[in-house]
Amino acid sequence: MTEGQRTARNIAIVCAIGAGVYFIPGGGDVAHAFEAFLWAMFGVGIAYLGLRVYRENTFRLSALGDRHRGLLYGAIALGLFCWMARTRTWETGFGELCWFVLVALAGWAFLEVYRHSRSYG
Repeated sequence: MTEGQRTARNIAIVCAIGAGVYFIPGGGDVAHAFEAFLWAMFGVGIAYLGLRVYRENTFRLSALGDRHRGLLYGAIALGLFCWMARTRTWETGFGELCWFVLVALAGWAFLEVYRHSRSYG
């Protein structure tokens, strides 16, 4: 089987799955359930990656000191909050302004922790 035939086969498979979701009754519900499953697995993967990064950098995190470690954890929490509240805060102009201010504050905190981790003092 040549590369072009494999590509055509893969396109046909994707079209068949799409037709099944569109024409079979209840296919949309199955597609939404599968999408939710994929997002959950993506979240588990990100959490595992965060755990690995934490375990590999435990010494560096403890060397930051309490102030900068707290600043780092607060920036992570603020970034997650901004990501999760994005759609609700963008419903109004004031909410959108507050969102951008909070994202800038989280960015400043990350930059401050990075600069401190690179200094010798």
